[in-house]
Amino acid sequence: MSVQLDVPVLAGSLVRLEPLTMEHAVDLAAAVEEDRETYGFTLVPRGSQTRGYAAALLARPGLTPFAQVRVRDGKAVGCTGFLDPRPWPDRPALRAVEIGSTWLAASAQGSGINAEAKLLLLGYAFETLGVARVDLNTDARNHRCRRALTRLGISFEGVLRNWSMSWAPGEEGTVRDSAMFAVVASEWPAVRRALMTRLASAGMAAGVSGPPAS
Repeated sequence: MSVQLDVPVLAGSLVRLEPLTMEHAVDLAAAVEEDRETYGFTLVPRGSQTRGYAAALLARPGLTPFAQVRVRDGKAVGCTGFLDPRPWPDRPALRAVEIGSTWLAASAQGSGINAEAKLLLLGYAFETLGVARVDLNTDARNHRCRRALTRLGISFEGVLRNWSMSWAPGEEGTVRDSAMFAVVASEWPAVRRALMTRLASAGMAAGVSGPPAS
């Protein structure tokens, strides 16, 4: 049986992670059509598909989806989520969870929103859920995403061959090699400091005083 998480709104200075609802679909329909050049390896719907996409995320067992809402204009500019929560074998507490189903509109990329969203999700996972590990993975060919994860201080653990489904155009129904990243509990303080330092720069660029709270 899948573990279902009940996570509140996670609020930062640049982004607010709101539990996904069908009401977010209108904003998401505009967000996905801004510029699709960076979506070559990521499952991102077309604008006309966002209601069905949101409904599918909400119905998926083991997934806790969020809309990434840009604070400065209140618009939903992407999605992310917790998935595959794994409990300890002898007790109901969680030992691990994955961050995934992540994408951002072109106008939100490079703005600090991705870094702050990771800070909020990792902070909740380690400090509230008390997990020992958080996983992240991407198509091994998605070097842009791999560089972004590395810049955030998240450890690369290797490539697992034929690990998950491919979302690359023309590869429907096939499997991909996945580049595996993770943060373990002992690394979280250092990763948190690195994310806060990165966000301090993004906050100053956006006219925000000081780094956001986790």
